[in-house]
Amino acid sequence: TILYAHPADFVARVRAAIPDEGIARIDADTTASPKSWQAAITAIGAANAAVDDVFSGRADNVFVAARPPGHHAEKTTAMGFCLFNTAAIAARYAQKKHGVERVAIVDWDVHHGNGTQDIFWDDPSVLYCSTHQMPLYPGTGAKNETGAGNIVNAPLAPQTGSEVFRDAFLSRVLPALDNFAPDLIIISAGFDAHHRDPLAEINLTEDDFDWATGQLMQRAARHSGNRLVSLLEGGYDLQGLAFSVAAHVGRLMKG
Repeated sequence: TILYAHPADFVARVRAAIPDEGIARIDADTTASPKSWQAAITAIGAANAAVDDVFSGRADNVFVAARPPGHHAEKTTAMGFCLFNTAAIAARYAQKKHGVERVAIVDWDVHHGNGTQDIFWDDPSVLYCSTHQMPLYPGTGAKNETGAGNIVNAPLAPQTGSEVFRDAFLSRVLPALDNFAPDLIIISAGFDAHHRDPLAEINLTEDDFDWATGQLMQRAARHSGNRLVSLLEGGYDLQGLAFSVAAHVGRLMKG
């Protein structure tokens, strides 16, 4: 199913870059070890299994705790710690396996998901909404990047926090979701906007992730029969990550 979002020659290049021993450098930020291929395809398999679970009725929502992350992986470029775009593959899998017409991907990782935007840039069957710090890696995600009208970016200024993040959700992300009325919501759930995280300057707390989770669960109840799949993306302070994931999963379990 990797081929749902990436061409075969790119997949072959990534596989060839996986070393037999030691560490291989994919780009300035992205390295691979002998188990990286297995980790990446296991993450993809878990995401697809989560999609199966919400469409079979085994679960209303699923959180997939897997790495490497995926949202920086473009159609033909592995970058930003990401080899393949797990969220994009899961969205395509839902369309191909379960006949889903409209998938929404909501990305609250502190870095913009340039890969997801790249893959769905001209595909109105997938809505991509992102809150992210700007300026920050990878440099994409301006409000005027709108694709086929299916890309909604809500950049956040450095050193802002809860109020600005929640306003971005309420004013841009949630209205776009309601207008799109998705059959499935996928969250690119990065937790590096937490105030403890060393890679950015957005000062969120666990309560913000709890709140955002609840807002997306309300939209899932309204539009997609509660179907929601959450995929772990970034988060690089272990305490902030642990507390944020606990709040996120706790809220999902209340559904």
